[in-house]
Amino acid sequence: MTNDFGLVITAMVTPFYDNLKINFSQAKKLACQLVDSGSDGLVIAGTTGESPVLSKEEKIELFNTIVEQVGGKATVIAGTGSNSTADSILLTQAAQKAGVDGVLLVAPYYNKPTQEGLYRHFKAIAESTDLPVMLYNIPGRTSINILPETVVRLSRISNIVAIKESSGSMDQVSELKRLLPEHYAIYSGDDSLTLPILSLGGKGVVSVASHLVGQQIKEMINAYTSGNTALATKIHLDLMPIFKGMFITTNPAPVKAALNLKGMQVGGLRLPMAEVTDLEREKIKTLLENENLL
Repeated sequence: MTNDFGLVITAMVTPFYDNLKINFSQAKKLACQLVDSGSDGLVIAGTTGESPVLSKEEKIELFNTIVEQVGGKATVIAGTGSNSTADSILLTQAAQKAGVDGVLLVAPYYNKPTQEGLYRHFKAIAESTDLPVMLYNIPGRTSINILPETVVRLSRISNIVAIKESSGSMDQVSELKRLLPEHYAIYSGDDSLTLPILSLGGKGVVSVASHLVGQQIKEMINAYTSGNTALATKIHLDLMPIFKGMFITTNPAPVKAALNLKGMQVGGLRLPMAEVTDLEREKIKTLLENENLL
């Protein structure tokens, strides 16, 4: 089964109206803009899309909306993972019906399963669908690390073909690359670690910064894969202020603020997430001005 989700996949924000209902027409516009500016794929209703505060019905409507808008032009990957295996299966099956190209399954958060529990959770969801599956390891948000040995076990399930790796550990990425089959795709889940992960055999990035600099991230990856590591390093270093600036507080507050400043009205955030402070907004505005993004 293919693992070709693309090189630059944007974890898309979910635009809201002032009343915090989903602004579907703005979601369509944003999806088109992202595809036109370097994104090969979009993750819909992932962490950056505020998945914990979207209802199942809202997620399904988003999947349908974005598939209708950019399906065939970019891969549409549905964030269907949660800490309930049964709920994740139902949402994954609904996503398949909506016509998405794959699903992103985050490690179950809060209930802190064992490695065996993780294995059975992902196996059960993968076996409920024909879609290709990308695992998502982000211990900082879930309190659990999917160990390389568990990823290897899961790689034997034919439609589990990739991992978004956000442990921040290059040792862990090295171990994954060492143990996994050659075809299995490792994606960076941190913009600032994309180039280091490429150097260890990674394929691409599931990015937040690509809302702002998708084309440049694509250029960096293409430069690296074509052997121009000096250019890739230069682009990486040039983009570091943006990579870091988008995480001055909890994602997705900074990137939503940046998009609003740029005139792509994506609205605020649903509680318990809070918008950036005035001081943080000022810092983001200065950053965008310094990088000629306003």
